[in-house]
Amino acid sequence: MSIRIGTFNMENVFRRPTAFRLPDAAERAEILGDFARLVALLDLPVYQDKDKTEIAELIKKHRAYEIDPEDPPPIFVNQSRPGKESGLFRTEGSGKKTTVVVTAKGRASWAGWAELGQDDLDLDGVRNTGRVVSEVDADILLAVEVEDRLTLERFNTQVLAGALGRRPYPYSLLIDGNDPRGIDVGIFSRHPITSVRSHLFDTDPEKPDRRLFSRDCPEFEIQVNGTSLVILGNHLKSKFRDEPDLRLAQAKRVAEIYRAALERSPHVVVAGDLNDTPESAPVAELRDTGARDVMTHRSYRGLPGTHGTCRTEREKLDYLMLAPSLWDEVQHVGLETRGIFADGIKSFDEVKSKLTAASDHAALFVDLDL
Repeated sequence: MSIRIGTFNMENVFRRPTAFRLPDAAERAEILGDFARLVALLDLPVYQDKDKTEIAELIKKHRAYEIDPEDPPPIFVNQSRPGKESGLFRTEGSGKKTTVVVTAKGRASWAGWAELGQDDLDLDGVRNTGRVVSEVDADILLAVEVEDRLTLERFNTQVLAGALGRRPYPYSLLIDGNDPRGIDVGIFSRHPITSVRSHLFDTDPEKPDRRLFSRDCPEFEIQVNGTSLVILGNHLKSKFRDEPDLRLAQAKRVAEIYRAALERSPHVVVAGDLNDTPESAPVAELRDTGARDVMTHRSYRGLPGTHGTCRTEREKLDYLMLAPSLWDEVQHVGLETRGIFADGIKSFDEVKSKLTAASDHAALFVDLDL
């Protein structure tokens, strides 16, 4: 039987951090940099006076104390007892005269966390995400950058079936990963998902106190007419505030997981956003296992990239890499770019701007004869 497997970085489905949607790259980078700095400060066991001053400045700068659905702050500090001495801080005054006073003595003296503020995505953009998914119509689709499993279900029922009148998926699965921004790795399937193995708790060999995977590398085992198929879902470390050594360490671990999966089934697929180009060291680690990128198959005639304008291999970030047993079963490889809004891309008529784009990634898919 013919089966279609796809991967699509959906860039969240219903809600996305406001910082990610800013058109100005410098402004975006400033917010994300401040967020990383604030998280690091908040994790200190003891807050010195200079730490408290910097924490207060960052909280005030980004209105991280404010709950405003109409204009959500780019960073928000969620504390269990705001304004109390047992919380992180209290505010005095209002508006531009608001001051922030850090009352906590250190990480152990308050409960809560910092998170990126989020707002709702444009409804047309959500529907265009649905158009990409329904046009690809994969039997198995790895969904990168999605909020949680209930979001997959709501997308299924409210967008695919409801707004677009297309076939929903009978199976969907997602395990929350290590990224606090709500960008996880999930899967849709028309075949039973019989097991999942998470690698949330794998540690970085260079820093054993740090989780290795930015999100996770879930192993989804799916039964296709009695045949066991293993999909390794990936979203490796991005190049923002780049840590190439971390991305390489992640790829090395994925290669180990791939080899172990081959001992259970000859049908293994490495899928997802590897956040690096075909000639990079992380991709080479995976290629050295014998897994092969479907975009190098003779049946593929599309653009060389999967992100942005997709014009060059420098814009290739998304992969479907097949075990040797699957390579001769490839019937067709395709790239759905119409959800992107970029120069040179023929978009869906409904994609009129970056705001209404489904994603800045294309959906990659392969048809196999299993």
